[in-house]
Amino acid sequence: MHTTDRFAPIRALMLTDVYKLGHLQQYRLAGTPEVVYSNWTNRGSRIEGVDHVVHFGLQVFLAKLETWFEPFFAADEDEVCALYEERLTQILGPNSIGTDHIRALHRKGYLPLKFNAVQEGTAVPLRVPSFTFENTDPEFFWLTNYVETIVSAEVWQPSTSATIAREFRRVLEAGCERTGGDPAAIDWQGHDFSFRGMSSVETAAASGAGHLLSFSGTDSLPSLDYIEQFYGGEYVAGSVPATEHSVMCAGAAVVGEKELFSRLIDLYPAGIFSVVSDTFNLWEVLTDFLPEFKDRILARDGKMVIRPDSGDPVDILCGELGDDSHADQSPAAKGVVELLWDTFGGTINEAGYRVLDPHIGAIYGDSITRDRAHQIIDRLAAKGFASTNVVFGVGSFTYQYQTRDTFMSAVKATWALVDGVGYDLQKDPITDNGTKKSARGRLAVFRNDEGELYLVEQATPEQEAASELQPVWRDGAFLRTQTFAEVRETMKGNR
Repeated sequence: MHTTDRFAPIRALMLTDVYKLGHLQQYRLAGTPEVVYSNWTNRGSRIEGVDHVVHFGLQVFLAKLETWFEPFFAADEDEVCALYEERLTQILGPNSIGTDHIRALHRKGYLPLKFNAVQEGTAVPLRVPSFTFENTDPEFFWLTNYVETIVSAEVWQPSTSATIAREFRRVLEAGCERTGGDPAAIDWQGHDFSFRGMSSVETAAASGAGHLLSFSGTDSLPSLDYIEQFYGGEYVAGSVPATEHSVMCAGAAVVGEKELFSRLIDLYPAGIFSVVSDTFNLWEVLTDFLPEFKDRILARDGKMVIRPDSGDPVDILCGELGDDSHADQSPAAKGVVELLWDTFGGTINEAGYRVLDPHIGAIYGDSITRDRAHQIIDRLAAKGFASTNVVFGVGSFTYQYQTRDTFMSAVKATWALVDGVGYDLQKDPITDNGTKKSARGRLAVFRNDEGELYLVEQATPEQEAASELQPVWRDGAFLRTQTFAEVRETMKGNR
């Protein structure tokens, strides 16, 4: 079905909450407003031990904001105002708000807003703002918090996913250091499998880009387009050929599962490839198929990766807890990594932990979380295996089970200019536990002697000029941008 998108010229104006449409009049009840100044701050954390949030995604939002408003500024002024009047009447009844402010914005020809921010990739402490924004023309005081809704909707997901990926990587780095693994392996040890479980293609792309600030492995192709379009610069993520259950079921039905494994080894004589191995009997694959194909696998110029994705990830990879002193343990009691060692062997690293032969490996990509990764690393270490023997497929269980409240991310106005007088604003509900108490006045952010960011409230113009919150966008145009590689470098300095 095809319909004419006649409301396209005002689509960008509708990217807000209905209740904000009348704020134009409400602000004026207290005088003549000239500037409204707001900030984005992550006020708390629902993830234990996480007290910094990665600033990421604002550059994308600002680029989109320009694009969204192009049809508005390109359309006829009278048409825009008529459509705006029609839409507001539909949802609010007779429009008492008027269209003079919309007509004025159209004549302006750009969005009179300014955004100041820390560098993207910065790990910002809780209760320290990542960015501020305000109107640059007194006539458009109403515009600052008019865009609050879409700012919140666009920024929290990439920022939250980038933060979770950073924390995930820290777990892997600690495991690697503890068990003497190869640090270079960590870039590829967290692999993004989340696309199918995200709420939309756009969400998957934004979240997946956040993942790639800490890792290089992904199967989320939209993330590459997102990065190239909104950040650019040289950056290459990677993946490998891999089967899925449909392939294994079809092949097994026609030629048998073992024969399919054999043909896959021939199909990929070099490089890394992954085979989902629990479509039927994972333990048969590990104790029958792979020992039979051992010489061919070891002769390959590359790695064959075994992928189970059902059952308890900790038990499947590490074996079931119990008495492991008997040589006649069941395959399930040993687990994937030990069974691969039994067949292919490997080396003992300088820390005294076993590392699988480089021709074989394992990945688990179902319901992996930071906590489960930690458990797997602990259990492998207890059995004498380095943490880098396994790759973790990080899916929507990790990235989609989050909300804007994961880090209590919010926009709040903290300063206003009314009738030529500046007023410090502060929200401080008596019924709250202090989480919702906002900052006060104009804001600046600095680093202490340890390099940690801290907030200065009621900042002077001189403090604002020297702040880490520097101009990135003004009046519809970027003043500063970062490539994705630059964002990653900033991230590295914050791990």
